[in-house]
Amino acid sequence: MGLGKMEFIDNLPAMDLMRSEKMSFVQLIIPVESAHRAVSYLGELGLLQFRDLNADKSPFQRTFVNQVKRCAEMLRKLRFFKDQISKAGLVISGQPPMRPIHEVEDLEIQLVEHENELIEMNANSEKLRQTYNELLEFKMVLQKAGRFLVPGKSSAVAEERELDENVYLNDSYGDTASLLEQEMRGTTIQSGVRFICGIVNKTKVLSFERMLFRATRGNMLFHRAAIVEQIIDPTSSETVEKTVFVVFFSGEQARMKILKICDAFGANCYPVPEEITRQRQITKEVLSRLSELEATLEAGIRHRNKALTAIGLQLTKWMNMARREKAVYDTLNMLNFDVTKKCLVGEGWCPIFAKGQIQEALQRASFESSSQVGIIFHVMEAVESPPTYFRTNRFTNAFQEIVDAYGVARYQEVNPAVYTVITFPFLFAVMFGDWGHGICLLLLALFLIARESRLSSQKLGSFMEMLFGGRYVVLLMSIFSIFCGLLYNEFFSVAFHIFGASAYKCRDESCSLSQTAGLVKFRDPYPFGVDPSWRGSRSELPFLNSLKMKMSILLGVAQMNLGIILSYFNARFFSNSIDVRYQFVPQMIFLNSLFGYLSLLIIIKWCTGSQADLYHVMIYMFLSPMEELGENQLFWGQRPLQIFLLLVAIIAVPWMLFPKPFILKKLNSERFQGRTYGILHSSEMDVDGETESSSSRQQQHQHQEEFNFSEVFVHQMIHSIEFVLGAVSNTASYLRLWALSLAHSELSTVFYEKVLLLAWGYDNLVIRLVGLAVFAFATAFILLMMETLSAFLHALRLHWVEFQNKFYHGDGYKFRPFSFAAITEDDDD
Repeated sequence: MGLGKMEFIDNLPAMDLMRSEKMSFVQLIIPVESAHRAVSYLGELGLLQFRDLNADKSPFQRTFVNQVKRCAEMLRKLRFFKDQISKAGLVISGQPPMRPIHEVEDLEIQLVEHENELIEMNANSEKLRQTYNELLEFKMVLQKAGRFLVPGKSSAVAEERELDENVYLNDSYGDTASLLEQEMRGTTIQSGVRFICGIVNKTKVLSFERMLFRATRGNMLFHRAAIVEQIIDPTSSETVEKTVFVVFFSGEQARMKILKICDAFGANCYPVPEEITRQRQITKEVLSRLSELEATLEAGIRHRNKALTAIGLQLTKWMNMARREKAVYDTLNMLNFDVTKKCLVGEGWCPIFAKGQIQEALQRASFESSSQVGIIFHVMEAVESPPTYFRTNRFTNAFQEIVDAYGVARYQEVNPAVYTVITFPFLFAVMFGDWGHGICLLLLALFLIARESRLSSQKLGSFMEMLFGGRYVVLLMSIFSIFCGLLYNEFFSVAFHIFGASAYKCRDESCSLSQTAGLVKFRDPYPFGVDPSWRGSRSELPFLNSLKMKMSILLGVAQMNLGIILSYFNARFFSNSIDVRYQFVPQMIFLNSLFGYLSLLIIIKWCTGSQADLYHVMIYMFLSPMEELGENQLFWGQRPLQIFLLLVAIIAVPWMLFPKPFILKKLNSERFQGRTYGILHSSEMDVDGETESSSSRQQQHQHQEEFNFSEVFVHQMIHSIEFVLGAVSNTASYLRLWALSLAHSELSTVFYEKVLLLAWGYDNLVIRLVGLAVFAFATAFILLMMETLSAFLHALRLHWVEFQNKFYHGDGYKFRPFSFAAITEDDDD
């Protein structure tokens, strides 16, 4: 009967995601003329992980290093184009022109031409812009400094100049020589006082004035005038606030000092004549040249934007071409030449189901490259363990990532993600149970799913990307939160009579709802969840504490049992009977003799309504197992059963510790004495943490490796002690379900009663609106963000530690095939 059951279990069809895909280690022998095309087709297929056969070589010692450099240079040029388009503020829209697909060599030539053209346009534009900014500063200096050069008594002259300046400047005039071209080393007023005009950064003007005063020992007169509008600095091309200054001084030595100080402070000096007429002529000439430069700059910008738009239409296609080409040559660098130097030899891993597709792609590459020799593809034996590959979809991928964050599954071991799909959101909901909050999470999840196609094509921030990637996790968490919220009967901490009337009523008219002890049961229990009459009653907290604490223990023991059962299926799959007999069986006995028995007592107490103290029962089960239970007895024969379970639990500890190391030592000695040549199948032989298949193959090929009994015994002792102590600590750890559920409920109650209801008690609209705003803020940021994150992290810990440590090794490595679809912008470098 037992053998029939085992055969039935072994013959069950494979479950998707239960175990990783079966992998094959393959070798490729590719003629040189077909290599590029073959690797390109394999990149489009994305089902072959190449092994680096040149791991001992640096990147500069590999065969195709020059081609990789060329591709990297093309990507640099394309990033330069992208930056230029971004700086120009262009939004490229429309379809790219229908042109034949360029070869990489043609693309490289075209990119060089475009880059040289853009660099030349940028250099010309920069020179013109610098000249324009200098003339703009000169115009400001002429406008502001001219006022300080008018004699003090001639205020009427100054007013006339200010009044007529714009009118006069608009008149045409025909000077043959440009006054700007005349060298002006300094301007002298008739009294012998000279002056220098210029413009300096507004933040430096005070220091600048102080330095001039000290350098000339006070023999100077300094005037300044602030410029309201911001101008572009000709040197740094940054928009800054500047101030026009005029320094009056006497003597050539003072002039040299002032010019040096101006140079040190980055002040630009400009020649301003004393006469108003000449000032007007120069100002008119400056304005004329500014208008010409503006027209030239605008024409240059239009031409540059036109060129950038033409590049932008092709940019995405060119980037993909360059990235793919670089990825192909990076992959070719992982291959080796054969002895004849005419073929490339590659090795790698592929799923068994993909061998046909890979062979078809290789045949197509060989045919299209007109190679006289076909590509050889054959399966080899491998020493190392295969990579782990699970075929996931957009729903299961997030749950698989949660498991992989702890550790990638060992090849072909049980995948916890199958159970995490349900248990993770459920345990989250146990801690987060409130169907009002659950509806808020559901709306968020539905929003992300509804905009899935749009958001998947956008570049999101780190937080939004994580949230969007886990949208289906949030969906299940919200659904289970609504379920647990209905079970707890909590809607933003408010209880509702959703499933009918309460089972309790007041004993007499003096009973004030549920705030006194005057409630009596008068009908059948509330059909689903917690009776709303418990909300606000004196015994609400003791009742919910007892309920949630016992429920946490039941859920914890059930999940730990599931983990141990999965270790049995692992042992069966790897044909490891030693682990079944001396690990699975004693672990099941030990856990259920103690905490399985506690779970049984909880269920019996719930069903019978007994008042027995389970703390007393469990404590004295160890301290005084022979003592009578008295009023704490829940069923007949409980004391003999407790004695039996205690003895069995004590026996299970040496059962886990001693037999396995000695049996492994005996099998090892028999194996090397020639009595038997079977391979030892034991994950516990792997003391150093190597994978199962790797350990087995090393035992086949490396007989010189000695069996170290002391290491195996110490490892088994550590494992046994860890399980015994972990059975207690892990069960206690599940009490976090009760603690966080209680904290969430109490926080929600505090915000509802002490904020919303308190504000609503005032007959004032402003106070009510403030209370509503505070309640909404607390609900959104504390209960929906912080509490969600807290419950998520605690559910994560329960899965990683309490559940997965019973069966999950997590020491494998991911299957990372060469795929064009996996190429990102981070790979450009």
